[in-house]
Amino acid sequence: MRTPKIIGIAGSFNRPSKTRSLVCHVAEVVSDRYGFNVDVYDMIDVGPSLGAALWRKQLDEKAQHVLQEIAAADALIIGAPTYKGSYPGLFKHLIDLIDPHELKSKPILITATGGGNRHALMVEHQLRPLFGFFMAHTLPTAVYASDHDFLDYAVASEHLSKRIDEAVSEMDVFFPGRVPTYEAAE
Repeated sequence: MRTPKIIGIAGSFNRPSKTRSLVCHVAEVVSDRYGFNVDVYDMIDVGPSLGAALWRKQLDEKAQHVLQEIAAADALIIGAPTYKGSYPGLFKHLIDLIDPHELKSKPILITATGGGNRHALMVEHQLRPLFGFFMAHTLPTAVYASDHDFLDYAVASEHLSKRIDEAVSEMDVFFPGRVPTYEAAE
């Protein structure tokens, strides 16, 4: 049986980044639980050609690679930093360059970060409708983290860890026959 490939995309432009840290943490939980192959990219990995490209064919090789990884993934972990109640424009531009059929029926675990709890509904009002347009399957549980959930850019909140576990467990339905590694050990 082929090992599913999960791709994480963090819509952040900074390193270190709480958004990238959250996506990497979720990806690690997915990998540990299911044994999936996981790679995580952020806007730095996409590179500067994104801002100058009107069409996908105008992207450089780095950006083309990230888009190919997104299209070929069995599932996605999407993370966006919250700026003024929404996701960053270049993150949206990256998503705009994806052909809608490439995400159709793909499971997506959505995450977001923000400075405080007042941005928590960004996952429901911005990200879920965005991927609904692509007819992707956003998992029912979204993960939002604010500054107080991190310590030195690492997930440090027990509440956040529980929410991540809940969201990751919802992957079960998309990968029937794959036994989570924690169940196989019992």
